[in-house]
Amino acid sequence: MRFEDLAGVSRAVAATPARNAKIELLAAALRGLAESGDERTVSAGAGYLAGELRQRQTGVGYASLRDLPPPAAEASLSVADVDIAFQRMSELSGKGSQAARKAEVAALFGAATDAERRLLVGLLSGELRQGAQAGLLADALARAAGLPLATIRRALLLAGDLKAVAVDALLGGAEALDAYRLTVGRPLSPMLASSAPNATEALAATGVPAAADIKIDGVRIQVHRDGEVVSVYSRSLDDITARVPGVVAAVAALDVTSVVLDGEAVGVDPDSGRAIPFQETASRAARRDGVSILHPFFFDILHLDGADLLDEPAATRWAALERVVPPALRVGRTMLDTPEAAEEAFARAVAESHEGLVIKSAAAPYDVGRRGAAWVKVKPRHTLDLVVLAVERGHGRRRGWLSNLHLGARDPQTGGFVMLGKTFKGMTDEMLRWQTERLQALAVEESEWVVRVRPELVVEIAFDGVQTSPRYPGGVALRFARVLRYREDKRPEEADTIDTVRAIHKGMP
Repeated sequence: MRFEDLAGVSRAVAATPARNAKIELLAAALRGLAESGDERTVSAGAGYLAGELRQRQTGVGYASLRDLPPPAAEASLSVADVDIAFQRMSELSGKGSQAARKAEVAALFGAATDAERRLLVGLLSGELRQGAQAGLLADALARAAGLPLATIRRALLLAGDLKAVAVDALLGGAEALDAYRLTVGRPLSPMLASSAPNATEALAATGVPAAADIKIDGVRIQVHRDGEVVSVYSRSLDDITARVPGVVAAVAALDVTSVVLDGEAVGVDPDSGRAIPFQETASRAARRDGVSILHPFFFDILHLDGADLLDEPAATRWAALERVVPPALRVGRTMLDTPEAAEEAFARAVAESHEGLVIKSAAAPYDVGRRGAAWVKVKPRHTLDLVVLAVERGHGRRRGWLSNLHLGARDPQTGGFVMLGKTFKGMTDEMLRWQTERLQALAVEESEWVVRVRPELVVEIAFDGVQTSPRYPGGVALRFARVLRYREDKRPEEADTIDTVRAIHKGMP
């Protein structure tokens, strides 16, 4: 398939407001990819429609896109050509790699027309905002492959990779997707929680009976054990086994043959035995020297000794968890059957300095990758997970650092982000140094005062309220926003939505 054709589809999808029309455009493009019969073309092309590269890192930043050669007059690139070029860029390292990567970028952009270059820039910057988010692509893939949407969604949940599912659905059909199973050793998308303003509303959403789990201020982990082999994965499905020996040792000691556990890992101070702050826990989990000591707390079990438990009611999974995981490795849990019990559990959690509760339906299956009413989190303060869209250069004491963050909520309709305001509050000197280095690496455009960045970095923001604001495109802005912590364990597509912000605004006096 020609890359020019994919660029045309991308433009058409961005210009089309109707959901069904977007789906049909995407489905037609997917069918075109399938006609190639080539796995690379299908995988790369499906990724490009979603704004993703097959290569997680290419090393191409804003500076690499300067001084490009003139665009090509005629299209000549195929989807596979572009993927091969990105692959070469991703494999460059060591001395001379920067110059070699710049040469690769120049060769690719020199062979691309104006329309193709716009798509290339969108892919490299992470800002391909055409409204083709995962839900639309799942619908389009089902339509293109002639398969039930439920089959596509189940495969996406178990594989956690749209590109792989596209290859199997379009080239292998139903038989290939029927082979998808929970595989011990292969991570799956974690179940997610929605939010409620209080415990009573959370319980109303889940129904009774339900459980109130202590919300631990740690990093999400998924642990797979197959015989003597233990593997640990992050929320973003990265393999972090070598970085968390304490977690590995704890699961290796369990009296099981095979198991898949869901939980949180928390850094524990060796002297006091108390949990350390999240920012330090996240830093330890990100270290690559294999000496991070994090303690696991598990709250769910997805597989046990050859039996998959995904579709079992939560109460059945919890009973299995209690049989094989000792109390010291389990999240604190209180069973609920009334709103009064829920409010008491929440007050107790806050009094004990926990982050809040996650209230969970006892009847719900483990709905991987979804954020629904089966799990509902409650916190004692207003917080949102937002995406950094840009940052302003500091002045005065902060001169030389990137300081004032431009914050955006996810727009589920367009796949883009809606700016809610700015903040420079809540940052320590250490955080300023870290974010300056991190955001410079994400820069896509710079001016004298503002650096626009790829929308990849998620930050948790506390705020006092939401107010009407004609200044920002969403019509609302945060009051007294301040940074709590960066959430490198979250992807931008997991950030809170503008709909959530508007709901908070509507519910405020």
